[in-house]
Amino acid sequence: MPTSTLQPVLAAIDVGTNAVRLELARPDAEGSLETLHQERDPIRPGEGVFASGEMPKETADRLLSTLRRYAALCRRHKARVRAVATSAMRDARNREEIVRRVRDEAGLNLEVVSGKEEARLICLGVLHRKPAHTRSLLVDIGGGSTEVALATGERPDELWSLPLGSVRLTEMFDAAGKVTPKQLRLMRSYVEEQMRKAIPERLPNLPRVALGSSGTINAVVGFAASEGTGHASMRQLTQTVETLAEMTPERRRKRFDPRRADIIVAGATILERVAKHLGVESVTGVNRGLRDGLLVDLLYRQDTTREDHSLADAAVSMGRRLFFEEKHARQVAALALTLFDELASLHNLPLSCRPYLEVAALLHDVGNAVSYERHHKHTYYLIHNGDIPGLTDRERELVARVARYHQRSPPELNHSGMQGLSAAEARLVRKLATLLRVANALDSSHHQPVKELRAVNGRDAVSLHFKARQPVDLELWTVERETALFRRVFNKRLTLHVGR
Repeated sequence: MPTSTLQPVLAAIDVGTNAVRLELARPDAEGSLETLHQERDPIRPGEGVFASGEMPKETADRLLSTLRRYAALCRRHKARVRAVATSAMRDARNREEIVRRVRDEAGLNLEVVSGKEEARLICLGVLHRKPAHTRSLLVDIGGGSTEVALATGERPDELWSLPLGSVRLTEMFDAAGKVTPKQLRLMRSYVEEQMRKAIPERLPNLPRVALGSSGTINAVVGFAASEGTGHASMRQLTQTVETLAEMTPERRRKRFDPRRADIIVAGATILERVAKHLGVESVTGVNRGLRDGLLVDLLYRQDTTREDHSLADAAVSMGRRLFFEEKHARQVAALALTLFDELASLHNLPLSCRPYLEVAALLHDVGNAVSYERHHKHTYYLIHNGDIPGLTDRERELVARVARYHQRSPPELNHSGMQGLSAAEARLVRKLATLLRVANALDSSHHQPVKELRAVNGRDAVSLHFKARQPVDLELWTVERETALFRRVFNKRLTLHVGR
């Protein structure tokens, strides 16, 4: 195939608790991913983090050495990279210093993703191209956390992340060596307690078979399963936990990779208790996971023709938890997206910014959950510190800024709320926030009087033509107050035309 027709190489870097992994892949014409190169370095980034609360300098140095090599490989392939760190880095007090070192020394933007974002990516990797109506239950046991996802097709319906991991549990209960019956009993009780706190017991309509996507789960299922079946029943999992706990450390190291052997009892215990809590009949091991999800996510992000409602669904889910006014939020989001789409030649923003506006519009009033007074500032805080699977930390920050400026002080470059943004980010926030302010003004009454909106980008002015199902005096007055800002940002007048 001529070089000019090749798709760009995609690179996924996963900084886990047990190991650091790299995968390079190239999408083909059908959207499948062909693996070009894989690496795994078992440097244990999470070693000691759960006990001490921070990553030791020697571990950080090992991590930086590995990531510098990975970055060089990515540059050689001119790859589009997404690098994420999971549970161990989430728990490390010195994570910001390590992220800064990775950026400065390796040239990589390392995202410390939330547990729910980790679960979403794992779900995407394991379930990529699943039939749209297939229901799946997914479990992934990492070194520091366990992720559980319930999905339809490849789209997650529910995501949970629990502070249960094979390394974390091993360190908590000193289970790397000989495991006594008392230790095993305590571990099982602890896992059950964490499960009860996080996930409702025996959720309705769950699949009877869970998919297990991690190396730990594959090792446990491989040990427990009947020869060649690839799946283990609940009875087999329970027997496996008992057998592994009774083994001497030496015997476990003969059966498993030495580093896996140290944490296998904890991993098996987590899997058994999670499966029991969920009420499944068996667990099937699969060989896809977080890295695959990162690659699929990169693939989808570069496909501007693909419709994906999962981010909006995540925003609505967050809004409902904060008791937002859903009809108003959805109306403002619909109006804002109409403005974005029909005024593309005016704002000149890439299509990839459209989801930022949608999420900001859906969540612009969630600050009311704290207080109506200065709720725009509370909105910023809630989004900035929220968990919205599908957004990176920086993307979430931009969304929070856009939502913060939906009312009151305009997003002027010298305003305190604009500090810390690059010039390009500041332009993006100003433009999206201005569109959001107009959309919000068009539902000032919160009664959704506007039933149809059309925006026309003329030579000297932007004309908004809308049909109303009831009087819109308040909306007209409020939009009029936004025209001065609109002109400063877009250098055009804003005119209104109402019809029935």
